[in-house]
Amino acid sequence: MSALSRSASVASTGAGRGSNAVKTRLAGLLFGVGFGFWLCWTRFTSYDVILGGLRFQQLYLWLMFGSAVVTAAIGLQVLRSLGARTWLDGVSVDWSTTSIRRAHLVGSAMFGVGWAVAGTCPGPAAAQIGQGHMAGLFTAAGIFAGVALQGWVSRRRVTAPVVSPGACAQA
Repeated sequence: MSALSRSASVASTGAGRGSNAVKTRLAGLLFGVGFGFWLCWTRFTSYDVILGGLRFQQLYLWLMFGSAVVTAAIGLQVLRSLGARTWLDGVSVDWSTTSIRRAHLVGSAMFGVGWAVAGTCPGPAAAQIGQGHMAGLFTAAGIFAGVALQGWVSRRRVTAPVVSPGACAQA
């Protein structure tokens, strides 16, 4: 199990109660607040900045994304090769990859369309709300509706009966 999926399962199941859970929540809060300040400072909460980047009129957005991805990719590879462990729970920095599936492509396209329509994505939407921009509330509502819809579709797929192609002809 990868470190990312292990920490996600610990967070979702409520495992690790006690002081470690408090440390994890406190660290998440501090990083979240810091990230929110960074989003505001870089103007990633501005609809005009996002729209200009999506229209390829301003390279600012893409240069920030690109530098973040390159920095994270190099940093994570170095941490992985050194056998580093996470600060909070001591899990090895590691991950596994999967092949690209149809669900990834559909989800990516839906995320891109939502980003283009709203002019923001989940992180900046929370920062917009924190700044008092009420448009962020509509984006957050759309995010929660999308998550609920995805959960409903997933549950429906799991419980839907599997019918063979020739079943109708046999009846």
